[in-house]
Amino acid sequence: MVRPSAGPAVPATASAAAGSHLSLPESVRSALAGRLERAVRRARRERRPIAASVSVGIDSTVDLSAAVLRARGPGDRFHCLEQPERDGFALATLGCATAIEGRGEGRFEEAAAACRRLSSAAERDDPADDALAPPASGPVFVGGFAFAAEGGSGPEWASLAPAQLVLPELSLAREGEEARITLTAVLDGDEAPEAVLERLERRLASLDPSAEMPLHDPDPVSSPRIAGAAPPEHYEAAVARAVERIRAGDLEKVVLAREVRVHAREDHDPAALFASVRAAFPSCYCFLVGTSELAFAGASPELLVRREGSRVQTVALAGTTRRSADPAVDRHLGEQLLRSPKNREEQAIVMRRIERRLAPLSVWVAAAEEPALVGVQNVQHLATAVRAQLAEPRSVLELAGLLHPTPAVGGEPWERAKGLIPALEGLDRGWYAGPVGWTDFAEDGELCVALRCALLRGPVAHLYAGDGIVRDSVPGEELAETEAKLGALLPLLS
Repeated sequence: MVRPSAGPAVPATASAAAGSHLSLPESVRSALAGRLERAVRRARRERRPIAASVSVGIDSTVDLSAAVLRARGPGDRFHCLEQPERDGFALATLGCATAIEGRGEGRFEEAAAACRRLSSAAERDDPADDALAPPASGPVFVGGFAFAAEGGSGPEWASLAPAQLVLPELSLAREGEEARITLTAVLDGDEAPEAVLERLERRLASLDPSAEMPLHDPDPVSSPRIAGAAPPEHYEAAVARAVERIRAGDLEKVVLAREVRVHAREDHDPAALFASVRAAFPSCYCFLVGTSELAFAGASPELLVRREGSRVQTVALAGTTRRSADPAVDRHLGEQLLRSPKNREEQAIVMRRIERRLAPLSVWVAAAEEPALVGVQNVQHLATAVRAQLAEPRSVLELAGLLHPTPAVGGEPWERAKGLIPALEGLDRGWYAGPVGWTDFAEDGELCVALRCALLRGPVAHLYAGDGIVRDSVPGEELAETEAKLGALLPLLS
């Protein structure tokens, strides 16, 4: 069923069972046509791009990500973000109405300002309707940021800039039993509104509401070749050098990552990987960012920041141990993690940094007194939820820039860890451990930390995992922890 974003339901104009497409109800089509015409006139008069959009309801049982991934063309950008256990939250987008890119230390603030300029003058639905809609409804910017200010310079990361946000032509959002589709265009004054309307309608018609995700082949004809980008001994040596620096008093903690590559005979299928990821990790932020050249996918347990008006949420996540299929052993491992001085020290370092960053901007900052256990399929972590009330407006992108990188993926103090990380790792993290997510035209949104992830380029998948190094770290144990984290996605690619 397709219906206007406000008002009575309007019957769908096409049947998914018959294999036909979705189309806009006439009242919604007319509203969009009027907005496109006004946007063109204003763009000419004001000499700047103007966005125009419209939202309509859709049956919440539609698999939003499957519909988008089935409809994507060879040159399309696409983005999926799901957290199935959070009341079925899903966001899936297709196409690019406009893109915002940047690099350098100020990339978060510059991206926020560019989004603000475009959203403040948009021709769109009444923002008051957003209160009744799922999160990420309406026009949204999707994308992410590299870990480092100039990160992603290696050829494998080409087409993902250090800061890259896309305003998609089509976005679908769902939470619970409510779901919406939004069509968006950005006009510079030279377009014919009728042609733009037809293009958006074709984009909508490309969706198949009955689409299903492809299945992962558990028994492929040939097994892929798995190899580390560097020998395991290189990582152990890097950990040993980091421990020396920490014991010398240079810093408290540093996170070191490693890369493993999976070489297959055929191109990796991002849709199949994403389907497996969201099935295996329903409590995580399951993400997929795609361009014509690559796809970046993962399942992150870590929220960097969520903003809803003046309310802010984040999580201090640090400390890891494996899981067991035996419930008694699994509980014992969790209890050991909670009592581990080394892991509790890691957690405390992250908590202190988050509180220091948020306190100057907030009326209050509140955190749980003790960390809790957060378990995903193959590992469990220490996590402390943090909430804050902003004293003055800050966009979710600006907050992300303030918090990134937390000591959970960077180091403490960051000024000393920043140069040490690439020197010891010897790799370009690209978007690994960077923020990935969305922001809407009200500057709300959420970004997770890109962990447990893989970069897919044709037949090669680059997997990344890191671990926090502190005074008592043992190189062999840290290597084993990265192996456990790599084990999240390796079975889904081999």
